[in-house]
Amino acid sequence: MDKFEEIFRMQEALNQRIGVVLPPPTDEEKAKWILNYTRAMQQETAELIDSVPWKWWAKYQKFDEQNAKVEVVDLFHFLVSLAQTLGMSADDVYQAYLKKNAVNHQRQDSGYVKKDEADSKHI
Repeated sequence: MDKFEEIFRMQEALNQRIGVVLPPPTDEEKAKWILNYTRAMQQETAELIDSVPWKWWAKYQKFDEQNAKVEVVDLFHFLVSLAQTLGMSADDVYQAYLKKNAVNHQRQDSGYVKKDEADSKHI
């Protein structure tokens, strides 16, 4: 088992321990958990922002790199749960990443001068 698959397995075990079984059985439950996880990720992003001295007017702030790393991992916990909410496995995420990464390179090659929503429809 590769490390990415192990992360997905560990997250599933943690979610089950908490009492959350993913993917949810109904679209209503799926929508609820998508909102739960994206809100949690917003909070973790705010905590990551607080790890860097973003207040240009305040002199007391310091960069807390160790905490920034913890917040990135917290984000990853919720991101994996979000993928699992959508029924995605580690391999599904990896395959979608490969395709989207290729799209992003194509966008850069073309100068990304025009938005084309259709370029990601195959992912």
